[in-house]
Amino acid sequence: MTINLHDFDGEHSLTLNAGGLAADVAVAAAGHEPNGYFWEGLVQFAWPDIAEELDFDSEGGMFCAVGNPSDLTRLKAALEAVITSSEAVRDIIARAESSGFEFDD
Repeated sequence: MTINLHDFDGEHSLTLNAGGLAADVAVAAAGHEPNGYFWEGLVQFAWPDIAEELDFDSEGGMFCAVGNPSDLTRLKAALEAVITSSEAVRDIIARAESSGFEFDD
């Protein structure tokens, strides 16, 4: 699976390798770079209730969120439905842009 949950010495994180995802074509078609920073912005816009509980440490090639296992498990389920669906990504991008949200990709 592309999304991984980690427990390293009691610090819990979720990572997503950016690139090679089914949704990448839709991200690029919307004028964005499908990198870790894009996915961080998407999470902050689409699931603000989860995002506010997390810390982020994304890079160009990887999205990374750090937090408690419960929030990370919820985020994993939400992301799994989006990274495999160009339609879901297009919908979130359209809602974000119409609300004035700017992705930092």
